[in-house]
Amino acid sequence: MLSYRHAFHAGNHADVLKHCILVNLMRYLAQKDKPYWFIDTHAGAGAYGLDAGYASQNAEHETGIARLWRQTDLPPALAEYLAVIQAINPAGNLTLYPGSPYLASKLLREQDRMRLFELHPTDVDLLGKTFPDAGNKIIVTRGDGFAGLKALLPPPSRRALVLIDPSYEDKADYPHVFQALTDSLERFATGVYAIWYPLLQRQEAQRLAERFARLKGVDWLNATLSISAPSKEGFGMHGSGMFIVNPPWTLADRMRECLPYLAKTLGIEGSGDFTLTRSSDAPVVRTSPARPRETKPALRPRVRR
Repeated sequence: MLSYRHAFHAGNHADVLKHCILVNLMRYLAQKDKPYWFIDTHAGAGAYGLDAGYASQNAEHETGIARLWRQTDLPPALAEYLAVIQAINPAGNLTLYPGSPYLASKLLREQDRMRLFELHPTDVDLLGKTFPDAGNKIIVTRGDGFAGLKALLPPPSRRALVLIDPSYEDKADYPHVFQALTDSLERFATGVYAIWYPLLQRQEAQRLAERFARLKGVDWLNATLSISAPSKEGFGMHGSGMFIVNPPWTLADRMRECLPYLAKTLGIEGSGDFTLTRSSDAPVVRTSPARPRETKPALRPRVRR
């Protein structure tokens, strides 16, 4: 919806989960010299000032990235993510938080390409100003990312990371996300797809995660982070999830290390929680810092042949 502005939520718990995973995915893809494309269907404004404007009104970053800012005991997956955020704030104070495109631009190599879609007229203008002289390396398009994705897959390099990250303020986003994923897999089955979704007490949100879990013939990893119990009134987002199709085999182990840390550090009054599920396994870990840790079978790394 054109009323949604991500600036109000920049750097919150959902951004931390999403961007930690994004950094790890891009680091993995960069291990091969062959270029890849990063495609963002709902790119937003690019970067957000935290000390003024919309982001300072709700100050959601104070219970998100700010809680990690001075930590020295971060698991490797979180430490790599935080290092990128710190590099964007060279003076040492947390005043700027990147949207997914700006974060990704810091990890792209010369041979890689980025394609960004945004519908909001103000945000797409800001996004274009973030990358004014990028040439063909980074192309910003005002338009529907769901529709634009179809024209880009498969990319010339046959390697891509696709981020699908709508606001979900419009209920139609839920079926659109699932349809975009299934259509994309038909065009480009070997791409890496990362889909962010909210944890809400509404049927559309719960059914989306269930539909993801029923996908057949694909390897996937589903990570969720809750910072509080669902409200008794049934309103509000209490967490978020990231559903990754064709995840690197290393990602599950890295998430197993950082999700308990995030649940403990970002959870409100000890109510943080997380889940980690893989297509080839039953749910493997679920814990809340407020309860004794429950031991379940460990994930087995996928063997590539």
